Amino acid sequence: MAAGHSIDPARWREAFEGLLGRIAGRFKRVEPRRRAERLVLGLLSDLPRKNCWTIAEWAGEAGPHGMQHLLCRAVWDADAVRDDVREYVVEHLGDEAAVLVVDETGDVKKGTHTVGVQRQYTGTAGRIENSQVAVYLIYAGERGHAAVDRELYIPRSWTCDPDRCRAAGLDEDTVFATKPELARTMIERFLDAGHRVGWITGDEVYGGNPKLRAALEERGIGYVLAVACSAEVTTGAGTFRADALARKVPKRAWQKLSAGPGAKGQRFYDWAVIDLVEAAPGSRQLLIRRNRTTGELAYYRCYCTESAPLAALVRVAGSRWRVEETFQTEKGLAGLDEHQVRRYPSWARWVTLAMLAHAFLAVVRADEHARRSGPADLVPLSCNEIQRLFIVAVQPLHDMAHRLGWSDWRRRHQQRSRTSHYRRQAASQT
Repeated sequence: MAAGHSIDPARWREAFEGLLGRIAGRFKRVEPRRRAERLVLGLLSDLPRKNCWTIAEWAGEAGPHGMQHLLCRAVWDADAVRDDVREYVVEHLGDEAAVLVVDETGDVKKGTHTVGVQRQYTGTAGRIENSQVAVYLIYAGERGHAAVDRELYIPRSWTCDPDRCRAAGLDEDTVFATKPELARTMIERFLDAGHRVGWITGDEVYGGNPKLRAALEERGIGYVLAVACSAEVTTGAGTFRADALARKVPKRAWQKLSAGPGAKGQRFYDWAVIDLVEAAPGSRQLLIRRNRTTGELAYYRCYCTESAPLAALVRVAGSRWRVEETFQTEKGLAGLDEHQVRRYPSWARWVTLAMLAHAFLAVVRADEHARRSGPADLVPLSCNEIQRLFIVAVQPLHDMAHRLGWSDWRRRHQQRSRTSHYRRQAASQT
């Protein structure tokens, strides 16, 4: 280790083993537990593509069947591991000012058999694509942020077809749930586990849903949820569209405040807040954000059991950007979107282990930032840098025989696929 550096990947390996120890009881047999460890390490590797084939080869296995068995048929409880990830994140990243962020992300898919897939809008592509969409719950504290829950969005085109659901590993009685309903399920699961949080934030999909807002108010949880410019709100002077109220805000009412640090420094906007009137108890406000360069406006419905200062509402609204960092890291470093599975149980297992891999990086990053004993001319360690150093310390080494064996495996599989394709093609032409 270079002089003056306190970085110790061996300490990270010990932390990783401790995390694996938390989930060990979720596996009925030692073989799938050990294979899950290798899969998580593969998710943290620098492989250009991460799937059962590439990770199995990287991990030193003779073929992909063991990894596929882990995701498809092995006996272990993915939802219980999800709960372990939540407890791990709250334990290591928790603080009283933490915010829960709800948001969805999509993965572009081909075909029609992958669970939940249909033509739908996904922000990943920025347009309507054949895709699979999932809603995530992100825990964002001062020390870091990570996903603590996930729910796959199952469109009506699936829930009205029991045979299709059964083939994809879903219950035959699976009912349609909107994205706000999925968000509510995850938030209530978080709260019912005994955790407390002061604020929830999310985009217009969630802010525009009265049932979700009412459920949060019933549990006394504050929220700062984005709404459309056309959203109607009630003030002491009557009911107005949000954009109409924004035009009435006097110049002196706007305040320059930071929504938090970004890649290029503090993210300053102009902000204004308008008190709303409702019969139910609690404080309700419309928060308006104005871009200082373009003048573009954004709107948020806000609720708190007691009146909250503008700075507090701005802090919560700014927390929503943490979800973008989480998705970027989980996809770029932990393979969240690289699964090549069709059935729901396999999807749930893959994304849960990807969440665990990212949570590990986030916790190590937080611990290293707390140490800050390295040279002053170095920026703090990022998740990307931690991944690079950690995987070098733990990656397995393989001889040429292993690599040649995998080359034979791939070519044999490709030959079988080619032969099968040619047979189907010939049969269709007769």
